[in-house]
Amino acid sequence: MTTIQVNFSAAILLALLTSACGPTNGAPRPAESNPSPASATALSTPAQAAVTDPIVAAADRGRVLGDTSAKTWVIVASDFQCPFCKTWHDETYRALVAEYVRTGKVKLAYINYPLSQHRNAIPTAEAAMCAGAQGKFWEYHDGLFETQAQWGPMSSPRTVLDSIATRVGVNNPAWKACVDGGKMRSLIEADQARAQAAGVQSTPSFLIGNQIFLGSQPIEALRPALDSAIARK
Repeated sequence: MTTIQVNFSAAILLALLTSACGPTNGAPRPAESNPSPASATALSTPAQAAVTDPIVAAADRGRVLGDTSAKTWVIVASDFQCPFCKTWHDETYRALVAEYVRTGKVKLAYINYPLSQHRNAIPTAEAAMCAGAQGKFWEYHDGLFETQAQWGPMSSPRTVLDSIATRVGVNNPAWKACVDGGKMRSLIEADQARAQAAGVQSTPSFLIGNQIFLGSQPIEALRPALDSAIARK
């Protein structure tokens, strides 16, 4: 795996960071320009080799969307409570899926990167991953972004999370046992650690081939990197 590199001018980087959720101090920092190759390789294959719990393993597989034979990975590091992640979901996600995922060109994987200033980032990540254990991650993912304005300000988002679970059709007792048992917490923490090692410091961030993109990116900005990464395979 080629080392991930960030080659943005200061002006471009500033523009991108204004469309990203960053650290708790409210001032997103640039990603490291040269994360280690080993870390980049680890992040390029989302599945956790060390996972032995079958429920956690199913959730890990469930957050990968696309044809298993596709050779190109697109990794999105995201936080369900980040407003810029919602912007990307609303404006770009469906185009990416239609043009590149459903056509078998790429596999899309979601990596959890909950930011500490978002009090509901971890509960929503756990809820989505527990839905993923039942093959419903992406439906739950959509439901969370569609209702972000509703659950975001809540001291506890559980009533909304329960309603999304019912709407997407999970087995509710199994989903609730997964959420209440904290089954996904270690996987979410591992996601965050691997993303940090690869240079991610704000959400959303995208890893495509040997490039990392920061902030809510339109499909027009991602196409050249996507096409180039696909052509190299």
